Amino acid sequence: MTTLLSDLKAGSVILTLNRPERANAFNYEMTTALQNALAEAERDPQVKCVVITGAGKVFSAGQDIGEMKKGGGEISYREHLEKTYNPLILQIRRMGKPVIAAVNGPCAGAAFGIALACDLRIAKSTAYFVVGFSGIALAPDSGVSLFLPKYIGLGRAQEYFYSNKPITAWEAHQWGMVNRVGGFNYQRLVRQWAEEQARGPREAFAAGKKAFNQAILPNLEEVLNYEGILQDEAGRSAEHREGVAAFFEKRRAKFD
Repeated sequence: MTTLLSDLKAGSVILTLNRPERANAFNYEMTTALQNALAEAERDPQVKCVVITGAGKVFSAGQDIGEMKKGGGEISYREHLEKTYNPLILQIRRMGKPVIAAVNGPCAGAAFGIALACDLRIAKSTAYFVVGFSGIALAPDSGVSLFLPKYIGLGRAQEYFYSNKPITAWEAHQWGMVNRVGGFNYQRLVRQWAEEQARGPREAFAAGKKAFNQAILPNLEEVLNYEGILQDEAGRSAEHREGVAAFFEKRRAKFD
């Protein structure tokens, strides 16, 4: 099955994460497919705007932990991030075309970082966001440590990292993390916003994005690299081994 669907409509390409049987969790194939699709969208003159969404009722559960652990042995999370999410996050931020995250359902972990890296976020009213990493004793990655405090403040970001509580679509909107929330009109709202961006001045949009990146995110690449270092350390810990075991055994982890 194709892990990423692509559909060009009215100047916008809709990229749909398509592993619904795995809650659209990212495996290496889907991450690579998204990187390639974004590169193609950047080159294609017909594409004026990009929309990233999920198949079914979930945006994405983040990294597929089963895939990460299937080979056994020790994993270098830093190397994994350098091949997957770090270049993907930078790619989204460096795209000259607007990128919209259409968050149709639960969004967690690395997928949360991807949504935060996008230029605009539209959430379905039933969607919610979970930081996710602390549940398996990992540090935030995929830019979450930078993006989330900028959107909702350091205090809230730390609270939701420590607790793993969901951030509802309405809370995310109230705090400025989500631009719009849609109920029955969600699909129409996504379509309207995409069409509006597609009609805009592309060169000015690209210049504006560069200006915002320089003003607000000048250290993004440095942060992504540091997240990888921290993740490597966390990935070798006894806490992480317990967190992963609890995840697969569907029980509460015991971090004693």
